Amino acid sequence: MGTSADPRESVSRLRLPADELAPSAARRFLRITLGDLAASPAPGVPAAVSERLVDDAVLLVSELTTAAVARGGFEVDIGCRLETGLDAGHAIPAAPPPDGPRHVGLVVEVLDRHLTGSAPDGPDLRSSLRAHGLQLLGALADSWGVTCRQAEETVWFRLDTLLEARPGTDESGPAPATVHHAPALDLMPGPPPERPERAGATFLAEVSELLAGQLDEDMVTALTGQLLVPRLADWCAVWLTTTNGRMRLSRVWHRDEQQIRSLRRAVEQERPPPSTLSTTALSWPWPEGADAAEPGGSALMFPLVASGRCHGALLIGRAGLPRMTDAVVRITQDVARRAAQAVVTARHYTRQADISHSLQRRQLPTSLAAIPGIDTAIVYEPSGEGQTVGGDFYDLFPMGESRWCFLLGDVCGHDLEAMSVTGLARHLVRLLAREGHGVEALLDRLNLAMAEEGAEAVAVGGEQAGSRFLSLLYGELEPDPDAGGARVTVASAGHPLPLLLSADGTVTPAAEPQMLLGIDEHAEFRAGSFHLAPGETLLCVTDGVTERRRGNRQLDDDDGLAELLRGCVGLGAKAVAERVRQAAHNFSPEPIDDDLAVLVLEALPLLGVRPSPGASL
Repeated sequence: MGTSADPRESVSRLRLPADELAPSAARRFLRITLGDLAASPAPGVPAAVSERLVDDAVLLVSELTTAAVARGGFEVDIGCRLETGLDAGHAIPAAPPPDGPRHVGLVVEVLDRHLTGSAPDGPDLRSSLRAHGLQLLGALADSWGVTCRQAEETVWFRLDTLLEARPGTDESGPAPATVHHAPALDLMPGPPPERPERAGATFLAEVSELLAGQLDEDMVTALTGQLLVPRLADWCAVWLTTTNGRMRLSRVWHRDEQQIRSLRRAVEQERPPPSTLSTTALSWPWPEGADAAEPGGSALMFPLVASGRCHGALLIGRAGLPRMTDAVVRITQDVARRAAQAVVTARHYTRQADISHSLQRRQLPTSLAAIPGIDTAIVYEPSGEGQTVGGDFYDLFPMGESRWCFLLGDVCGHDLEAMSVTGLARHLVRLLAREGHGVEALLDRLNLAMAEEGAEAVAVGGEQAGSRFLSLLYGELEPDPDAGGARVTVASAGHPLPLLLSADGTVTPAAEPQMLLGIDEHAEFRAGSFHLAPGETLLCVTDGVTERRRGNRQLDDDDGLAELLRGCVGLGAKAVAERVRQAAHNFSPEPIDDDLAVLVLEALPLLGVRPSPGASL
């Protein structure tokens, strides 16, 4: 830093590397510099600087430094000086008048050094940031300009304020001067100043863009605070209403991050009323400890009102100002309205997501039944984004003390209607099984129910509404405590056939192919029975595994799934299920676009002895 010899100028400079910390450092430098100049003024330099002038300067230097960093520069120079004794609009210092009003100008320069020909302007982030910065210059600065050289660019701006000498003071001495701040206007309706309105339009467009699409209400409040501080306020706090009608403090933000904790303690002591529907800003008591540097100031509360309901409150504070300008109030009201609508949108999404998750949780069993002498494993991965249940479903439940039922099904489709059929089919299977129906009778009745449901849907909504078919693998298992293993009765209705892995590595289909459920109400289904001997494994999958694609090939082409299972001799049920899951994912670099479900039943070897594994994980 350096100071010029001109008694009517005080100059400070800072050189920064053009990185992500440069805007923050530039803001801190400007505030500290202006504070130092006011604390130890040179002759003719005012003893006080308008708070509004400082805030405008900090905002502009932050935007210009951000744009300089985005341009890909390697160095940024910040220059700051106060000029006194100037006639408004002049660029050369003039001798200060002996009495009467004079102008004091704050001149700031941002010099961006970059490689020759680097970072050309274009329709990207760099040009967008630059255009935004120049828009703010046009709205806030009294004068500004741009100087371009081969490898550097300087943007400067000047902010003016008016001084009056106190009667009877000696101008040659450091007598205090009176600074004319911009008038604090009443909060009554009226046209705001032209320049803040233009700047506000740009700012509000940025607020709308950032808040749009936020689906978490606390993220909305966090973004709102960071948008307002330090552009319009020194600190802010945001409350949100709760389901019990109270207010909870969601976020607080301060220009000095070290004061956030003390600010939170201060504003928590007095909560806003939860039912305020007036959109008018209300004066709020200045919280003690809200700003350690400048303990006095003004605070305003803005209710977050949308759709005729109050969803929270926004509190902003400005240190050192007894009153906020009309322009700040109007812009903050607009921000509050946008934040309120974003909170409503986020809450609607959260409510719908909670309902969806609650419904989905009911579609699948909360746990698998434990079967004596049988090791079981399940892998389930729905393909829909944000879904916990898709068109695939599974179940394993007891029927009395010595019989268990298992199923693996797939509803055609992946939408919410498919999910509803998933729950219907699973619960209907349980109901029919508990009524004493065996495997074949159960499939016959389930097929009739699906066909009738489809016919009714067609009558109401047309052909497409009735195209709901179901593939199902259903079986019963009775453990044999004497010989070990279990007696299995199973049937496949349009489903990938289950595969039986013997202890010697032989793989055979464990059922015969049959048609889908719901196509022909007169169809009859047949089941087959076999003994699942100790050390043998039954693998059941949905078509998300067998039809996993890589180009024109599918995983099960040329008995690919059987070949995969042969390499699982000696593995436990969970290891087999994981081996199949990994194989499905690794078969193609493309993401899986179908639900995936794997059910493995393994008869434990007698005395806990396993055959030697044919392959390792």
